[in-house]
Amino acid sequence: MSRYAILQQIQQLDPEQDHEQIVFLTGTYEEPYLIQRALEFALFRTFALPRTAKLLVDTGEFERRGQKRYDDTTLLISEFVEHGYDSERGRAAIKRMNRMHHRFAIDNEDYLYTLSTFIFEPIRWNQRFGWRPFDPKECQSEFIFWREVGKRMGIKDIPETYDAFERFNRDYEQRYFQSNQYSHRIGIATINVFLNWFPAFTRPLVRQCLYALMDEPMQRAFGFPQAPRWARALTFGALKLRARVLRRLPPRRKPRLYTQERSRTYPNGYEIERLGPNGV
Repeated sequence: MSRYAILQQIQQLDPEQDHEQIVFLTGTYEEPYLIQRALEFALFRTFALPRTAKLLVDTGEFERRGQKRYDDTTLLISEFVEHGYDSERGRAAIKRMNRMHHRFAIDNEDYLYTLSTFIFEPIRWNQRFGWRPFDPKECQSEFIFWREVGKRMGIKDIPETYDAFERFNRDYEQRYFQSNQYSHRIGIATINVFLNWFPAFTRPLVRQCLYALMDEPMQRAFGFPQAPRWARALTFGALKLRARVLRRLPPRRKPRLYTQERSRTYPNGYEIERLGPNGV
């Protein structure tokens, strides 16, 4: 098979009618690893908002059970990405997300910003580190897919076009990304979750690589130091080398499904209705 066989399949599809299929092909065949890392950073990025960070500090969930919260979020998103937002499992995942969030008085604009990061962060990571650039149909499909998820979550005033939503995303960060104690606390807790995935002797290096992946507004909001030049060179070089290697490999023959992989929190499997905080 041609390395670009799946891309050619995507180019034959219509984003309006086939966005779920396009998102599935891109996320589970073409770039599962990169998109997963980008979605992690998308969620991390929302913690730079003072209101979001304060809510997490007040609940204590992320500081006490950071790995569980990460796994819960990853699995819920993976359910409707891999099965479709109107599938039985997709509807159950969105219902569970709504139940978790509706306990709090979260501003609609904060919901909108979070939704926008799930669209634009993977696209931006692809622009920097992808083995091939996303086709315009893939970008449009990401927008339509997450817009439909947002509607099912009850989010209001979702911009009607890709460009309008991207402007909202950038404008919102300019207005609200600011150094604050809550983001700093949650930022440290999040970094610790990531570091615990690696052997102890590598964690100082991994920490610097994580700093290297943050842009200046994100670093400033969390109160993190800038990464040294060597860490940026190492991190960017490794991701770009990965892209060059992938470009020479045959296409993936089976989808990578995170809902079927072993979870750190749920090594023996999980039930959608039990994801999230206990007692909710």
